[in-house]
Amino acid sequence: MMYSHLLFSTIWIPFICGLIFLVSVKDVKTLGARLLGLCGGVLPFVFAWILYFKYDASLLEAYNFELILPTGLESLGIFLHLGLNGISLPLFILSATVGLSAIVYALFSNAERLNLYVGLLFIMFSGLMGTFASVDLFFFYFFHEFALIPTFIMIMIWGGVARHAVALEMTIYLTLGALLSLIGLIALYQQSGAEAFNMIALKDALLEQPISEVLQNNIFALLFFGFGILVSLFPFHTWAPKGYGAAPTGAAMLHAGVLKKFGLYGLLQIAIPFLPAGSEAWGFWLLLLGLGNILVIGLVTLAQKDLKQMIGYSSVMHMGYAFIGLGTFSILGAGGVLLLLVAHGLSVALLFLLSTCIYKRFSTFNMDEMGGLGQIAPNLSAFFALAILASIGLPGFANFWGEFIIFTALGESESTRWVLYLAALGIIISAVYGLRAVGNIVFGVAKESVIQANTASKVGDMNPIEKFSATVLLGSLLLIGVYPKIFSDYSNKTLQNIYSDTSLLLNDEYVGDFKLERDTEYE
Repeated sequence: MMYSHLLFSTIWIPFICGLIFLVSVKDVKTLGARLLGLCGGVLPFVFAWILYFKYDASLLEAYNFELILPTGLESLGIFLHLGLNGISLPLFILSATVGLSAIVYALFSNAERLNLYVGLLFIMFSGLMGTFASVDLFFFYFFHEFALIPTFIMIMIWGGVARHAVALEMTIYLTLGALLSLIGLIALYQQSGAEAFNMIALKDALLEQPISEVLQNNIFALLFFGFGILVSLFPFHTWAPKGYGAAPTGAAMLHAGVLKKFGLYGLLQIAIPFLPAGSEAWGFWLLLLGLGNILVIGLVTLAQKDLKQMIGYSSVMHMGYAFIGLGTFSILGAGGVLLLLVAHGLSVALLFLLSTCIYKRFSTFNMDEMGGLGQIAPNLSAFFALAILASIGLPGFANFWGEFIIFTALGESESTRWVLYLAALGIIISAVYGLRAVGNIVFGVAKESVIQANTASKVGDMNPIEKFSATVLLGSLLLIGVYPKIFSDYSNKTLQNIYSDTSLLLNDEYVGDFKLERDTEYE
């Protein structure tokens, strides 16, 4: 019970901190305010890792640290039901890690109306922790929307010149995606006949009486396109690079790094295992549209000269690997997707953080106007080069394992091998735009005006706060890159249990054109 309340604390601690900053704190730069902010960022991170070390992987039929609280909506089958399994645990840790980095960086920034900025980040942080801790589908959806609202507000207040148009486009796309996914979740609940609106009850009800194939196809389509829009699935992706380009640093880190994983997590945890016939019917589109992210958006990324836009488009591009991994319908592919989600979240959050640090040195995001960063900020140059190498999947970083496992899963079946050949082109595209960015920004000779401006303003190399926030993310990428089993052991067992129980992945069984394997584990 103690650990259940520890899980709940990771949600309410940042929420309370957010309210205090919004209502009571006038000057964030005071010692008391900064200590409060640090506690609000550090405690969820510490508690998340305590829960990781106390996690019992043998509880395959139940969630760890379950907590069920009344809500007044019990007649509708809705409870505040929290818990973690091997799929949600890695993303829960991701939320805590990116949240800590973003909060600490924001606390010591010079943003205008800093109390409002930090308060909104804490509210967003609270929603993210709740999203991946929720077993109840209503609160799974509710916490996502709760975390999404501060994003719009922060773009409207601290965004760039076109912030109003960007916020409007994001609102339209994300509202549509959220509405489709909500309709799909409600339809799944109603058709299942489950007694409660949670993943455990749904699974039990569907094992007893599966939904008809026609209904599965329709419900999966709602979830596929609803979640897909929220993940910036091609061709519904245009909101994402614009939104990240306009968003302040903390919002971009939390949204691109964590919140965008909501849709793929929903497909992985709910849609595919609970709607096996529907996922089979739409499997080709998972592969085809995922390739659209990799190839089409990858080529668009090549054309970017704005650093922040390049990072935004590359973020959208790499989500394509997750979609094609899901399209393998194998435990190997699903495990690779989960590992990629964590790795992508860490690397894209790090890149958005470093892009702001670079902007402070050059006063522009235009890479053609940069050069010689290694001369004026060698530490920042090293962090940026390593972040780019992680993003493009260099061995030794977490991203490598996610992509490698997905490619392996694609190669195991002749029906998906053609996707492997095309998706491999994305590696070349990523290397070209990534290494070109490093060359344009880090190497060469810095302009005299840039050197004088940095000397006058005493910006110099990375300060301790920038180093801390970047090290938290880069260190996590290296930890998983060196020892991926830190998450894979837990997720393998959960994936095997969930997918085999719902009869999607059976040894030597063919579903449509896909051979589905369930014994293969990944390291």
